[in-house]
Amino acid sequence: MDNANQINLPADFFLHKLEEAKIHFERALDCKHTEFDDLYPYMIEHPQFFWYKRYVAWSELLTIVKLCEELKLPWTERFATHQAEYVQKRVMSSKVLDYWYETNDSKEHVG
Repeated sequence: MDNANQINLPADFFLHKLEEAKIHFERALDCKHTEFDDLYPYMIEHPQFFWYKRYVAWSELLTIVKLCEELKLPWTERFATHQAEYVQKRVMSSKVLDYWYETNDSKEHVG
């Protein structure tokens, strides 16, 4: 893209969207209410619902991270080191689901 076609959006916008996507993923991880529940209320009755909800939130997070990388925004500082590593690997593995909150001594969860 040449400079004439470049759109200038504030970095704060993308970093705010990154924070929202992180919270959305963490709420999905904790099986808490998200926008997804409102969009597909009938899905709650299906056993695969929570897996799919997490997948959607993970995909959203990866999309925002990709945009931050393309814009050269410092996204990794918004995550614990191990969380940033999971995101960089891009695969939502059982390790991501099991150890997202792991710190040296405790677990932290979204309120």
